[in-house]
Amino acid sequence: MISGASKTIVHLDLDSFFVSVERLHNSALNNLPVLVGGTSSRGVVASCSYEARRFGIHSGMPMRMAMQLCPEAIVIKGDSSRYSKYSDIITEIIKEEVPLFEKTSIDEFYADLSGMDRFFGCYKMATEMRDKIIRETGLPISFGLSTNKTVAKVATGEAKPNNRLEVPRGTEKPFLAPLLVRKIPMVGDKTGLLLNRMGIRHIHTLQQMPLPVMEKAMGKNGISLWHKANGVDPSPIVPYQERKSISLERTFQKDTTDVLKLDTLIVAMAESLAFQLRQGNKLSACVTVKIRYSDFNTYTLQKRIPYTSNDDKLIDISKELFKKLYERRLLVRLIGLKFSHLVGGGHQINLFEDSAEKIRLYQAMDRMRQRFGSDAVKRAKTLESKSLDRANPFNGMAPAIMAHRRQ
Repeated sequence: MISGASKTIVHLDLDSFFVSVERLHNSALNNLPVLVGGTSSRGVVASCSYEARRFGIHSGMPMRMAMQLCPEAIVIKGDSSRYSKYSDIITEIIKEEVPLFEKTSIDEFYADLSGMDRFFGCYKMATEMRDKIIRETGLPISFGLSTNKTVAKVATGEAKPNNRLEVPRGTEKPFLAPLLVRKIPMVGDKTGLLLNRMGIRHIHTLQQMPLPVMEKAMGKNGISLWHKANGVDPSPIVPYQERKSISLERTFQKDTTDVLKLDTLIVAMAESLAFQLRQGNKLSACVTVKIRYSDFNTYTLQKRIPYTSNDDKLIDISKELFKKLYERRLLVRLIGLKFSHLVGGGHQINLFEDSAEKIRLYQAMDRMRQRFGSDAVKRAKTLESKSLDRANPFNGMAPAIMAHRRQ
């Protein structure tokens, strides 16, 4: 077992981030139940104010249900570019203050403050960093400080809203003990239900379970869960590196003017790259199509778009650009597609544009691709195209897009 005794980790999470940004630009929204997300009756809640949460509303809930619970709620369609701007500002502040940090979503960060207690004091340093973020952005933010990522994240949840909490070394286990098992980050609805069936509702019960029993019931996840319940988490901070683009190219063995073949390949590429975006919890704001002709002259055309990882939108834009760029009288040697201007936080931002039905469809398709490969689910148009499967460039960087996180 790897001990986290030498570590000091801070977890920072912006409170109701999208709602808080909207309130910066419209103070009339203060102290009111506010919902950010899809504005149609088929839309989904991406973020909600604490006033709305008192009615039982949470992110990922169908907007229709939320409005039934709180008819007086104010519904706002999200502005992804505005939220990304504030996220970038906060990222730069944290980058200036700490040598090692991890950005897990548009509004959530971990930072390693190990060793700082000898020179400055970790709690004081985290507090001053939080104060600087509030001062320079006007946004509320909470943090938890402890010896590992799990305990720090749980502490943040207990500190909210707009507060801070330290769990000193040696007190991790008693701090966690009285809390519900669903407070542990890796426990979702399905795992929570399984634990409840085992008679485990609070973390102290899980702490007392024999490790072999948890392993038998849940495999490796059971072992990891037991360790986290006991305040042990060796997970490292993954240094923040923003990937700016992802792309695919295909060079033909024989130059072609087959328009149907080219159009089919563009669709297949867009579909594959969109899946990679969702797996990396990313969104793109720029699409670029590239064509190299038989004379080796290469041309590109790009278009800025609202942030998205939606297959349908990205395919339509890709086809539109290809149609404008392609000169039918010339043989094509290579075709490429690139999605750039990437930002994180897709699991929330995509809720602005997608209906509950479409989200469930993407969830189902992506689960099939995760299990059986990216070619497991394809549009009928691309069935004859060769596999575009490759290693996902975002692996290990972030959770899948549709794993809704309750803020």
